[in-house]
Amino acid sequence: MSNILANKVAVITGGNSGIGLATAQRFVAEGAQVVITGRREKDLEAAAALIGKNVTTVAGDVSNLDDLDRLFSVVQEKHGRIDILFANAGGGTVAPLATASESHFDQIFDTNVKGLFFTVQKALPLFQDGGSIILTSSNANVLGVPTFTAYAASKAAVRSFARGWTLELKERNIRVNSLSPGPIETPALEKAGLSAEQAEQAAAGFASQVPLGRRGKPEEIASVAVFLASDQSSYITGIDLAVDGGMAQV
Repeated sequence: MSNILANKVAVITGGNSGIGLATAQRFVAEGAQVVITGRREKDLEAAAALIGKNVTTVAGDVSNLDDLDRLFSVVQEKHGRIDILFANAGGGTVAPLATASESHFDQIFDTNVKGLFFTVQKALPLFQDGGSIILTSSNANVLGVPTFTAYAASKAAVRSFARGWTLELKERNIRVNSLSPGPIETPALEKAGLSAEQAEQAAAGFASQVPLGRRGKPEEIASVAVFLASDQSSYITGIDLAVDGGMAQV
């Protein structure tokens, strides 16, 4: 590895599995000190063991503002600053418009929109001028996705945040970009409420829609996150970078 994140302090929400964990591993390999958060203590401990060094874990739910305050108090105490924030925690469940419940809608928006909004807000006092904020959106922000519309709308909100915050934070030279994965090999389909068989069928269906003919790997998203976090992307802000094998591009 090149150590392009040497001496940087990075915070990753949803860092205990999938894209967040793969990115935490890459950030540490590139020289960063990383703080990861997630809801399940056991998963965080397993993630930290996998990462091996230069990692701090803080259990918490991004939709709970007290948990966010606790996260950033740990960051303040341990590192005193933030150079990189990867606001990655999120998810969604399937539900047709005709039968979707209020709790379905609220759960998705509480995590993907409210949680992300306040994660960034509460990180700002610790943020170094010239730092990088990366928001996990989804290529669903431009696609029509039946039965997944609340999720898609929440990710469109994330894309909008990147635009507005780019302008709000420009005086501090803090870059804000969104990263939009396509279908990735993570436990997300099972978490969306699908059975193992349904998840397998959905994965095959997604792969058939991707010009590259497959789902992406979490490590492929991590490589892009490293780029957006580093000075290699020093003239890039306000963008939505799709990492989706061309799925939403053609």
